[in-house]
Amino acid sequence: MKLSILITLLNEELVLPQTHREISNQLEKMLDHELTDYELLYIDDGSNDKTFELIEGFAKENKRVKYIRFSRNFGRESGILAGFKYASGDAVMVMDGDLQHPPYLIPLFLEAYNEGYDIVSGQRTREGESFIGSSFARLFYFLSNRSMDVHLTDGKSELRLLSRKAMEAFVSMPEYNRFNKGLYEWIGFKEKVIPYKNEIRKAGKSKFGFKKSLNYAIQGIISFNDRPLRVCIQFGFISLGLALLYLVFELMKYILSAGNYVSGYFTTIAAIILFSGVQLIFIGILGEYIGKIYYEVKRRPHFIIEETNIEKAKENHIG
Repeated sequence: MKLSILITLLNEELVLPQTHREISNQLEKMLDHELTDYELLYIDDGSNDKTFELIEGFAKENKRVKYIRFSRNFGRESGILAGFKYASGDAVMVMDGDLQHPPYLIPLFLEAYNEGYDIVSGQRTREGESFIGSSFARLFYFLSNRSMDVHLTDGKSELRLLSRKAMEAFVSMPEYNRFNKGLYEWIGFKEKVIPYKNEIRKAGKSKFGFKKSLNYAIQGIISFNDRPLRVCIQFGFISLGLALLYLVFELMKYILSAGNYVSGYFTTIAAIILFSGVQLIFIGILGEYIGKIYYEVKRRPHFIIEETNIEKAKENHIG
């Protein structure tokens, strides 16, 4: 069988030579045994350093190296979508370009694929992560699994292997606001999860900071459920019920002690502040959904290819 290794890159000139060397060595060992052929597919997601120059050099040295260069930074989700569209392997394995996904896992993932699994996922430990980062991740999984239409497993990374059948199902979903972790779960198929030790980035800096992680988490929760909208409705009815009870309570106080009744200034101010804040939160939730609809209806392409050595991608460079 032919295996495609898909790697999305953004300014990874410091670590890319080591990544390419280690993954290539692993794949070469597997030729004529586990593999009949392979390809290394690099997606340059708008890098402004020497990342693309390095990729071009790899392609000149090895005809099995394929590449796609975006016209600008479109994001990791778009990079993976482009890789799935243009990969030529019987199965595609998604890996990071910083060696946090160790190459020694490739034979294990391929073995699971040969056992009949359409999706093979890597689940990493959280060794070496900061307390804030790991706490935020656990909180995200806790909230998402109580609100989303799909179940996410804590620690499952972007390290995945998909069969051709699973890839075609993934690519068939046209939405612009893509949350890959949810999409992998939504398409179903027989899956095997392989645990592995969390690896530290070998060089360079992470391009996925706290702000991007937070935005990604919000997008994921909103993309896969409408429960926040239902919560708004439910809270509205609860607030209406409490308000009616409070009115009844105040009316009874007035009837029983009309001469001594004094209106509650503090209660009024507190109620105004509380419900004003709640309304602003709900308006924000509605705005998030309307914003997603706004991007969907424009139907802009997920990516634009500037340069590639794949003939199919040259013919269809807007995806």
